[in-house]
Amino acid sequence: MTELDKLRDQLRTFTAERDWNQFHSPKNLAMALSVEAAELLEHFQWLTEEQSGRLPPETLAAVSEEVADVLLYLIHLSDKLGIDPIAAASGKLAANAVKYPIDKARGSSKKYTEL
Repeated sequence: MTELDKLRDQLRTFTAERDWNQFHSPKNLAMALSVEAAELLEHFQWLTEEQSGRLPPETLAAVSEEVADVLLYLIHLSDKLGIDPIAAASGKLAANAVKYPIDKARGSSKKYTEL
């Protein structure tokens, strides 16, 4: 059992004990994931590039909590839909390697359609 599997099982238990599965449709989980991602983004709003890489400890702690929220909602949504998030991410990375070949994409921020 992987760490991701353990976390998924803990999340299943946590939500079942609270009878929250009735509220956790894929639509609601996707919406909650978006909200949590926005809360993560809020910590970086108005920072310079340099400041964003040197967060003070209290901000870093808050960002850590938002990262956890995003991860938990993503795991829960994936579980509800029967998606293996690790396999999905690996597949996406392989597809992106084709879209963004090193010789064309290295050092560029252009979208693959513009390379």
